[in-house]
Amino acid sequence: MGAEARLTELGIVLPKPVEPVANYIRARRVGNTVFVSGHGPAADSSGKRPIGKVGRELTLEQGYQAARLVGLNLLASLKAEIGSLDRVKQIVKLLGMVNCAPGFDQTPRVINGCSDLLVEVFGTEIGQHARSAVGMAELPSSIPVEIEMIVEVEAR
Repeated sequence: MGAEARLTELGIVLPKPVEPVANYIRARRVGNTVFVSGHGPAADSSGKRPIGKVGRELTLEQGYQAARLVGLNLLASLKAEIGSLDRVKQIVKLLGMVNCAPGFDQTPRVINGCSDLLVEVFGTEIGQHARSAVGMAELPSSIPVEIEMIVEVEAR
């Protein structure tokens, strides 16, 4: 089953790709590699965008859900760049950054929100990836999570 059919099966509707908030683009394709810029979370089902530090304003579970929302934004930007998520050969790497309170040391568990989504959509062989998950003192606009992604895609 392809990624597009899997999204439908899971009942996932991707958000509209976000517009960059500064002087950069959402994604850059170089050959068969797509570099997706750092994204923050989409709005949740209530229409609210999560803000705050994980371990202070947000729980670990809320951070996980925020990372999942980031994953949806990443997929929306990737799809806008390549036309169909069925063209993804493999998710290569994620860099996950967590806006966290001092002493919060569960950043890998937060970024699992995005990693788990990618495996759900693409399966283990394509969706599992190399990854870094680091804590940050601050992120733009007080978002709890920012993630960037590198993806190998089919030739044009």
